[in-house]
Amino acid sequence: MPHWVCAIEGDDMRFERVEDLILHQATEHDRIECRVCGTVLPDGYFAIRHAFEEHSRAEYVRAYDATSDEVRRREQIKETIEENADIKEVVDRLEGSGRGV
Repeated sequence: MPHWVCAIEGDDMRFERVEDLILHQATEHDRIECRVCGTVLPDGYFAIRHAFEEHSRAEYVRAYDATSDEVRRREQIKETIEENADIKEVVDRLEGSGRGV
């Protein structure tokens, strides 16, 4: 049974492979603008990764009015995906489709 769920704006699509989930998020959902720096990027995993690799937790909390539980949840999502995904495969597939990250 697929256990990777999109969850962007109530999207409950499920995927067998995490790479397919990330690709779905990057191609089927609108891009979003980072509230900290204004960078436009795919929603979902790539947005979470950007937030926590490019900005401090404090910047994220201020910009998104996030609670510590929300921050921890997103950090856990990022960690779980990175433990399971072949991000290079995702990037290669996105670049091959002409829809780079």
